[in-house]
Amino acid sequence: MKVIHLISGGDSGGAKTHVLSLLQNLNRTITAQLVCFRDGPFAEEARSMGIPTMICGGNQILRVRKQLTEYIRREGFQLIHCHGARANMIGALLRGPTGLPVVTTVHSDYKIDYMGRPLARCTFGVINTWALRRLDYRIGVSDAMVDLLISRSFPADRFYAIYNGIDFTPAPPQGDRLPYLRQLGADVDEDSVVVGIAARLNPVKDMSTLIRGFAEAYQSCNKLRLVIAGDGEEREKLGNLARELGVEKRVTFAGWISGGMDRFYSALDINVLTSLSETFSYALTEGARFHLATVSTAVGGIPYLIDQGVNGYLFQPRDWQTLGKRLADLGNDPALRREMGERLYEKASAQFSIEKTVDTQLHIYSEILRRHSRPRKKRDGVVICGAYGRGNAGDDAILEAILQEMRSIDPDMPVTVISKDPRSTRLAYRTAALSRMAFLSWFRAMGRSTLYINGGGSLIQDVTSRRSLWFYLMNIRAARLAGCRVLMYGCGIGPVTRDNHRKLSARVMNRNVDVITLREPDSREELRRLGVTGPDILLTADPALTLRPAVSDETDSVLLQAGIPPHGRYICFALRQWKGFEERTPLFAAAARYAWERYGLTPVFVSVDRHLDPAANRLAAQGLEEAGIPHYFLDDAGAAGTIIGALARMEVVVSMRLHALIFAAGQGLPLAGVVYDPKVSSFLRYIGQELFTDLDSLTEEGLKDMIDRAAARAGDKQAQAEAVRKLRELERGNTDAARRLLS
Repeated sequence: MKVIHLISGGDSGGAKTHVLSLLQNLNRTITAQLVCFRDGPFAEEARSMGIPTMICGGNQILRVRKQLTEYIRREGFQLIHCHGARANMIGALLRGPTGLPVVTTVHSDYKIDYMGRPLARCTFGVINTWALRRLDYRIGVSDAMVDLLISRSFPADRFYAIYNGIDFTPAPPQGDRLPYLRQLGADVDEDSVVVGIAARLNPVKDMSTLIRGFAEAYQSCNKLRLVIAGDGEEREKLGNLARELGVEKRVTFAGWISGGMDRFYSALDINVLTSLSETFSYALTEGARFHLATVSTAVGGIPYLIDQGVNGYLFQPRDWQTLGKRLADLGNDPALRREMGERLYEKASAQFSIEKTVDTQLHIYSEILRRHSRPRKKRDGVVICGAYGRGNAGDDAILEAILQEMRSIDPDMPVTVISKDPRSTRLAYRTAALSRMAFLSWFRAMGRSTLYINGGGSLIQDVTSRRSLWFYLMNIRAARLAGCRVLMYGCGIGPVTRDNHRKLSARVMNRNVDVITLREPDSREELRRLGVTGPDILLTADPALTLRPAVSDETDSVLLQAGIPPHGRYICFALRQWKGFEERTPLFAAAARYAWERYGLTPVFVSVDRHLDPAANRLAAQGLEEAGIPHYFLDDAGAAGTIIGALARMEVVVSMRLHALIFAAGQGLPLAGVVYDPKVSSFLRYIGQELFTDLDSLTEEGLKDMIDRAAARAGDKQAQAEAVRKLRELERGNTDAARRLLS
């Protein structure tokens, strides 16, 4: 593989480090040619690192374009990779004459790159904005940077994320830290706990918050010392603040550190970052290399490194009180510092090393070249429509599972999702998304696509809303008119109660649908009663059964943020408001108390719909606090992966919510259902679960009996694993049907 990298040649800081370390390591595997538009220290350092470097100077843009076009053709490069505004402009101009894919790495927010320089913003800034939108693909130096650009209407399916990796080879011994720190001017002794930061002293780094937080922490931990490595325009202001707060003798302004940063980080106990804005900071991974406990603002890509309360602490910008508390906690607890530092090192060395960065970059190149060589077709890809973008984790889990399965068929397949909140869908799944109200847009998307998927859940029903039934039937009809094949995917059917709706539903499905895959047999019976005979009808399973739990640290972080110890013994209650629910809330409270007293299981009330379920869960938990029964609320467990991860920590799941039951079944957990809708009992019967009862006939003794029987099954791991295997085998029928229609 041959890739040409374009950069201005005047770069410094994180962008310089990223590009040079990346190219040095890429050249061990591929040919990565660097082209600078001016000579100087950047190009000299690149040459000294063994990076093939060429200078293509001058301000005559068309001559530079011609020169590079000839060079690219002559040397047989396959891909153009740009870094920075000037390179983006040249890259945009090279797309046409070379015919090569052009990708750029976005190292910073292009809207603030020229802050305080209005003339440059109106010239270079405008040109860069134009060029960024002309390029084929974009790489953000964190997922947060990608999200920022997607939120500005860049195509969501043309992005990749990469993180600044460093070399985690253990550093050689750095010597006694006390002489070094005293040389910097710090008043330290053997018992001192040293907090450090390496950053410019400018407003974006918000050192005022650091000094205020340190002063707050010092009141309860007088062993703390603060060493600031760096200089800048706020030096005098910060010194005055330290004096004002009475900690000037405990704060050291060390200035710029010469001779490398290993000695500095090896002398610290706690690494800290207080920036108002970051993409992804090298300072944190460099500190992680030395196993440092870390406290940082939750900005940019930093939350992808630090799992709150698991391997470090996060706080909101300018929140010096929380920073002070975290510094004091770490200062007073050596064991906590060691634990946090070790966990951060484990994650950073596995996921944020230079080797990982290079592997990610090579994978990105391979995918871009594969996508670029994909044959152009008149029709290609899929449009997916369902109850997405409403804040319901169950419905969004269906979308996540369908997307996962479509990408298993063809990883480069164009996918468009019709969503109530297309912005959140684009951000969550990095896919094209259109508003449900954008009729012309999604009809045009159907005209370009091969397959329309009516995506999972109980969409064909008129109990909750007749308008939603009309909407989905209209979409099915529109997809057929636009020339798509139509698949209803892993769905539930009904109830459809009105005669006119039953006739309309049958007519639309018979005339327009190719295949219907169903998640349980009662839906097949409902189709028979409706008179649906035109499509192929297959019995499969809910697509959400295929989703996996998030990694342990992410789940731990979600639980800790809700105040839940990650490794307790728990019983889950996943409830929802429904007719008759309020009268039966004392039964759930009694069952929660029973599970605690009989089995030592702490009740956790989990919300699947973060908007609607918390109120229902709190109604059901009334009286537990007065009775001294410990319990927790998980109001927002995040995406499907972390919800499944949280449920996997439960020993028993009691649920009204269908998708809590589906998630639990996918993990082989003992479960008990409280049925408010026939779809819940249909699913449970289908998977061989007899532990369920109707909400209308729920009794305290019946609920306790289901908990007893579910708890008795908790230890049968082999039976649980076999049940999961059978469910996932059934679910493959959904993917097989889609593959057949796409081919």
